[in-house]
Amino acid sequence: MLYNALAPLISDFPVLNLFRYLTFRTGGAIMTALIISFVMGPRVINWLKSRQGSASNIREDVPDTHLKKAGTPTMGGFLILLSISVSTLLWADTTNAYVWIVLIVTIGFGAVGFADDYLKLSRKNSKGLSGRLKLLFQLIISIGAAIWILQLTQPPLNDALVFPFFKSVLINLGWGFVPFAAFVMIGSSNAVNLTDGLDGLAIVPVMIAAGCFGFIAYLVGSSVYSNYLQLHYVPGTGELAVFAGAMVGASLGFLWFNAPPAMVFMGDTGSLAVGGALGAISVVTKHELVWAIVGGLFVLETVSVIVQVASFKLTGKRVFAMAPLHHHYEKKGWAESTIVIRFWIIAIVLALVGLSTLKLR
Repeated sequence: MLYNALAPLISDFPVLNLFRYLTFRTGGAIMTALIISFVMGPRVINWLKSRQGSASNIREDVPDTHLKKAGTPTMGGFLILLSISVSTLLWADTTNAYVWIVLIVTIGFGAVGFADDYLKLSRKNSKGLSGRLKLLFQLIISIGAAIWILQLTQPPLNDALVFPFFKSVLINLGWGFVPFAAFVMIGSSNAVNLTDGLDGLAIVPVMIAAGCFGFIAYLVGSSVYSNYLQLHYVPGTGELAVFAGAMVGASLGFLWFNAPPAMVFMGDTGSLAVGGALGAISVVTKHELVWAIVGGLFVLETVSVIVQVASFKLTGKRVFAMAPLHHHYEKKGWAESTIVIRFWIIAIVLALVGLSTLKLR
């Protein structure tokens, strides 16, 4: 909004030339989202407390140690959505379609999570939307976004799958790109949702991943840097660096209130939204497989659930003491802070591995 409003005035006021630079506007988005989080955080938390009342927000399939967290308000993801949306609209080029695609996916998935969280509170139990209904809404949003991306991106990249480490390997998926892209967005969304089980556990890896993909979007959207690094150039994607910056600022601000002991939980409102956003950015920038590396912690948590369920159904035995994986270590006696910090370390290492693929071509 600022860019679109001030761009015509640059010739008269040279100082406004700063708004042409993605790095400046990304920094502005980070700080704006952070300030919104700090200012609105206490108000949102107090409002959520008043709405939640005596409703339980603790799932039945978690260790007993979580019972002490009863009463902590959920739906804190609303604060994340507010910070990201306002900051993006303020600092990004609002004529860029890629920005709108990712923003719509974020808000759409967040709305699905909000409905789920709201039903849990209104019914005063841990059951919200049915799994099938949540998946249906996610499918509608992600398929619509995938078709839009397919039409917007220039051939031959529009329907292609790009492999890291190989600069010229492209697999043309044709219309198979649509279900593939939808799978990435939905899988990413639900993977973050599964990881969000301990105070601060999910939000820091989300922040790390957002920083990585902001950097990737900046490089892929630049003909100069993409040519130097032998990346596939996707015009217009650089603007997503501003969105990713807003996500970094919103995540950092939310962590202030979500750090142990958490004053608020993000709930499905936040986890489904940020996971879907990261999946959408990876699809737009043609770095879906790199996202599987950078977001490897989320993949690991999801795989632990799949293995647990499959093993129990096939053999009647459980591989882990409890799934997802962070609950397994809780059952093993690890302190919550130990699990969280060690998982953060894993997320940082995986992010560095993912970024290394940008040069190893």
